[in-house]
Amino acid sequence: MAFILITAPLFFLFLWIISLCKVLILPRIPFAKHFTHNGRSFRKRNVLLVTAHPDDESMFFTPTINFLTSKGHNIQILCLSTGGAEGKGNIRKRELFQACVALKVPMQQVKIVDHHDLQDGFDKVWNHSLLAKIIEEEITSCSIDMIITFDCYGVSGHCNHRDVHYGVCKLLHDTLQRDIEVWELVSTNILRKYSGPVDIWLSIFLAMLHSNGTMHCLVNENSRRSFKAMAQHSSQWVWFRKLFVTLSSYTYMNTLRKVR
Repeated sequence: MAFILITAPLFFLFLWIISLCKVLILPRIPFAKHFTHNGRSFRKRNVLLVTAHPDDESMFFTPTINFLTSKGHNIQILCLSTGGAEGKGNIRKRELFQACVALKVPMQQVKIVDHHDLQDGFDKVWNHSLLAKIIEEEITSCSIDMIITFDCYGVSGHCNHRDVHYGVCKLLHDTLQRDIEVWELVSTNILRKYSGPVDIWLSIFLAMLHSNGTMHCLVNENSRRSFKAMAQHSSQWVWFRKLFVTLSSYTYMNTLRKVR
């Protein structure tokens, strides 16, 4: 028993180091390049990343953003609130623009919605029809052909994250936007969520099981950029979020699943 207690932490530390080396030194996964192809030869995609709050893009979606920008795709970010639960809405809007500069997303391709019915908060329920309408307007104005957003759990279970997912689903259901691909960020259990780069092996394996291309694992080709981007959200960059970004598997990889 004592032997197990001693060796288990050492084994996990070794695995963490090996996994981090994989992310930092050999981040590319051969089949990931097909994520944006949709069975065709390469073409530049107009991608809309739909989030709930300023800092969602840095805490959860950096691997996806880095992948898209590195491949030359055009990415628009639609943030559906100012994150003003603590009265810092204007500050957080500025921080989001600064974070997007760090993520190599032009400021003119970032839109922040400030709507009285879309306020940040665990007790705030967002109207799915309103969300669908706003998202549809952005799709039309930016000629979007791919959407990326949260899944039905929203990584952390935050109700605003989940409402964003259902708003996108309502748009798809009501307008039958069949010419637009929609991908959701897969939520994982708490052990995988806080296993840092170690989760890369299981994430790759699970993506490989979906040989039909409905799931892809995107490894962060520049993990340091996650920290740099999140640090721009200075009003939120407190000790537990620093710990989150260090330990979170979402810093090192994103698993995206196609919404049917």
